[in-house]
Amino acid sequence: MDVKSACRMFLFPVQMLYHIIRATLFSLLPSRRKDLTKEVVLITGGGRGIGRHLAKEFVKQGAKKVILWGRTEKCLKETAEEICLSGTECHYFICDVANREEVYKQAKVVREKVGDVTILVNNAAVVHGKSLMDSDDDALLKSQHINTMGQFWTTKAFLPRMLELQHGHVVCINSILSQSPIPGAIDYCTSKASSLAFMESLTLGLLDCPGVGCTTVLPFHTNTEMFQGMRVRFPQLFPPLKPEVVAQKTVDAVRSDKAFLYLPWTMHALVILKSFMPQIALEEIHKFSGSYTCMNTFKGRT
Repeated sequence: MDVKSACRMFLFPVQMLYHIIRATLFSLLPSRRKDLTKEVVLITGGGRGIGRHLAKEFVKQGAKKVILWGRTEKCLKETAEEICLSGTECHYFICDVANREEVYKQAKVVREKVGDVTILVNNAAVVHGKSLMDSDDDALLKSQHINTMGQFWTTKAFLPRMLELQHGHVVCINSILSQSPIPGAIDYCTSKASSLAFMESLTLGLLDCPGVGCTTVLPFHTNTEMFQGMRVRFPQLFPPLKPEVVAQKTVDAVRSDKAFLYLPWTMHALVILKSFMPQIALEEIHKFSGSYTCMNTFKGRT
């Protein structure tokens, strides 16, 4: 080993410690928030649930235009009308993100009719809510196509222009279940784990791309109709998140260029515990918390 390589090996842990301390200090200090007054925001699954609240929160924080994508025109129209009444320009388009050709076609229409998208929010998702052996094959494929592959198509459609402009942001509404799966939602957990890997890779790949960033949000169980019927054993200790809170925290993370956001912050402890605890201990925690059976009463979106 030459002297140069030896010096690099010696300096590496010092550099790591420096960056850890630096990041910790910066997290404690108030950061400068990004101005949204020139941003054009596109939200998939924007007609209801977290997507609807995200649209309203971006408007509240000053976004110039909001574009809603989804499969249910009634919900999209209601949300768009509500936003237009507030004085912000809003458009909606029927688009199934699982359909690659449809995504590319509608992306072209958006650019022609509205303009360049500068903030892409990949929020669209579905959950089948059954065990592997009880799941329909087509339903399993649908979860993967919407929750995971849809991000590939939307990001490929809008990211190139962001890179040209050297201005843009890609957001993913993920789930803590991507890192701590539960029984009864194998389709959702698997697709969200894939989605997380996608965003981790994309975030690293954009480090040398000035002006373009990523934010991945990993919330705990959120009180929306998509997870209607899901029950946790101790709701006082682990209350479901309100979608408007998830939306507010997400927009704030975008404005502060935060790469990963866990909601609530105690989810950090869950990820840390999982990294070193033996499997038998994790199984007991799942049994105690009731996550083994929380999907037994699942009804989902009607």
